[in-house]
Amino acid sequence: MTAIFVSAVGVLGTVVGAALTAFIAARTERRRERSQDRVRLSDLRVEHQRWRRERRQAAYHSFLEALGIADRENQAFFRELRAGHAPVPLDETRSAAIRLKFKDAESAGLMVVLEGPEHVAEAAHTLVEQLSSLVQDVRQYAEAVAAESSSIGGDDVHEAGMRFIADRKAFLGLARDALDEVTKHIQPLPEME
Repeated sequence: MTAIFVSAVGVLGTVVGAALTAFIAARTERRRERSQDRVRLSDLRVEHQRWRRERRQAAYHSFLEALGIADRENQAFFRELRAGHAPVPLDETRSAAIRLKFKDAESAGLMVVLEGPEHVAEAAHTLVEQLSSLVQDVRQYAEAVAAESSSIGGDDVHEAGMRFIADRKAFLGLARDALDEVTKHIQPLPEME
């Protein structure tokens, strides 16, 4: 009888040991799978942040490029007016071309608004409004020059242009910070049990 009892205890011990081994192996496998899932999710987040940064960078670049083209054309027209080399009466074709370049900058600004973040979007909107005012100021100055009127001064237009340039430079800093901020949002995932 003792032999049967010892055999039963041995079999029971083997079954319990096998069950315990299977339980530990299953739990280890679940932990390994969760760890792999966290790594995959982390990789996806990093890839998404990289994609997001690239989209923002492209939007900011397109906006600044379009803004610069419109501003340079507007500045060149203003310099010609101040130097007295502009045609009188007002060259409507040139004004229309400047306005089209402004519209391109305005459209590129909408992409910045979409890509964000909010403070960069607001700064882009402000730059578009400033450029719109500046284009209008130069047009009014050209009309005043053509009419030989001194209702609008060139110095006021020049000062507005300088403020625009300073604000565009400030936008560069905001945009750079926003691009760096994207990478700061990548944080390790919490442990899952």
